[in-house]
Amino acid sequence: MPYLPPFIAPIRYHDPAAALAQVRTIYEQQIAHLREAMQRYVAGETLSGHVRACYPFVRIHTDTVARAILETPDISQLSYGFVAGPGHYETTLTRPDLYGDYYLEQFRLLLQNHNVELEVGTSTQAIPIHFSFAENDHIEGTMSAARRLLMRDVFDLPDLAAMDDGIANGTFEPRPGEPQPLALFTAARVDYSLQRLRHYTGTSPEWYQNFVLFTNYQFYIDEFVRFGHETMADPHSEYIAFVEPGNVVTRRVGLPALAGDELGVAPPRQPQMPAYHLLRSDRTGITMVNIGVGPANAKNITDHIAVLRPHAWIMLGHCAGLRNSQQLGDYVLAHGYVREDHVLDEELPLWVPIPALAEIQLALEQAVQDVTHAEGLELKRIMRTGTVASTDNRNWELLPSNLVQRRFSQSRAIALDMESATISANGFRFRVPYGTLLCVSDKPLHGEIKLPGMANHFYRERVDQHLRIGIRAIELLRGQGISQLHSRKLRSFSEVAFQ
Repeated sequence: MPYLPPFIAPIRYHDPAAALAQVRTIYEQQIAHLREAMQRYVAGETLSGHVRACYPFVRIHTDTVARAILETPDISQLSYGFVAGPGHYETTLTRPDLYGDYYLEQFRLLLQNHNVELEVGTSTQAIPIHFSFAENDHIEGTMSAARRLLMRDVFDLPDLAAMDDGIANGTFEPRPGEPQPLALFTAARVDYSLQRLRHYTGTSPEWYQNFVLFTNYQFYIDEFVRFGHETMADPHSEYIAFVEPGNVVTRRVGLPALAGDELGVAPPRQPQMPAYHLLRSDRTGITMVNIGVGPANAKNITDHIAVLRPHAWIMLGHCAGLRNSQQLGDYVLAHGYVREDHVLDEELPLWVPIPALAEIQLALEQAVQDVTHAEGLELKRIMRTGTVASTDNRNWELLPSNLVQRRFSQSRAIALDMESATISANGFRFRVPYGTLLCVSDKPLHGEIKLPGMANHFYRERVDQHLRIGIRAIELLRGQGISQLHSRKLRSFSEVAFQ
């Protein structure tokens, strides 16, 4: 017999705050049940049955399209907050402590746009025991190897079938009678990525901000760390804290430390893709991640950050300039991509175009102008807009014959890197607004290859400016308003309601 917590029956709500409170109640009850059972298991106790706890769900039923369209035609401009048509829609939910504000906004929009009830209850989707541990809870490490092996007989382990990306990829087909999805990710898929973020970036998901910068060079991180600490020394800064790997927190001068800050410890070695966070009180600060080199890393980190539903992510990095007219240090604003990275071919076929998003493009162009003070022809001289090619072959220059060069020429590519197309394609796939601003660091087709002395001089000259452009672009995007930033270009025919 399963060992279950007391059942909480579904309840219907017209108030989004009350619905969220019930989600919290169910989640906390279920997690407490798992943690209590796990503590007993670690202590050596034989439990009375298979331990199970389940995620809360939220469900709606509508028999028409969004009613608000009839009263407020502006709803047709929205990219999220409504379902595509009549039917049953449902999703499982997790971590209301982390996603509370996000859930509240999604609930509010569903009620506003459909005038229906929200039904909240306990789902049948099991919570894997690994996803129930608290941030600093490592009690499973005290067990013997044999006892850990027997866990699968007592607790639910992660079920990969509940964690695929079929909804986001547009390949999910509900079985007869099964509800349509309300969100891109199930609760288990979200929990899986939250765990991965800790592992790969060395910081907790709680610190992530809604605007993300990616880079492929540590030089940018060094400048961001310097900027973060300078910002914390300014008592008038809009940012309230700076967080580094190991959850090391520096609060803005004049602000007291908060409970838990003392738990942060710098790691003995850097994680694979270290993340740094410049916090604002409304989570609209800046997260910056050094993804390293290559499309595999770029896909991996964006697969996981996507579950946090950021408002935008932007790639800042170096590239090879492919045109003779380009100079080292020139900027490239991508408006299209040649995808030879191969890491997303199964999830997002190559025939799918990755459009430029006007909101991001305009912000990046304005940011270059604001930081460099270049205008008109001078702006066009230092920044070129065009196609960026991304490849998974770092030494593409060494390929025999010139076929790869011919393809780049036929595509009208003006720059080449290894990550930008992946980051933008995954932004498209996960409905996260995306953009790319690169800096030309070499021109291998024209004999200007990276040499140590030249590279060091280039990095000193350009990295600080390039980073300040990225930060300025986020400031501009932040001022636009979130509903305007999320583009309808990212909606499919039958889109989920949750942003």
